[in-house]
Amino acid sequence: MRKTKQREVILRVLGEHIDHPSADTIYEEVRKFLPRISLGTVYRNLDIMSESGTIMKLETGGSIKRFDPVTVPHPHFRCVKCGAIEDLPFELNESLFSGSTDDWAHGRTIQNLNIEYSGLCINCNGSSSS
Repeated sequence: MRKTKQREVILRVLGEHIDHPSADTIYEEVRKFLPRISLGTVYRNLDIMSESGTIMKLETGGSIKRFDPVTVPHPHFRCVKCGAIEDLPFELNESLFSGSTDDWAHGRTIQNLNIEYSGLCINCNGSSSS
């Protein structure tokens, strides 16, 4: 993947987030640094970077695509009320995503791992009684 100014700014903006922003959110922030960039350019670069493994694209629960600068497989939590997505601090067994065809995989080659928990986040859980 070729290094471009657009990708550099997109990566910087994405790296400042812990909330796994959407392409639209990234676009709005990137425009502060590159006012002439188009939404299509941001989408195209996010796709290129996710396909190359530079970032992770999250397509969870039928919601809009979100992006994560952390590319090591890790579990996420999605709030069913507000839609927030956050990383969970659990370590995953590397053999689950090593691409191996060990006996447990029964001849399959694992290429990707996506573990998502869902429920109410801390904010919504506290306000669920209202």
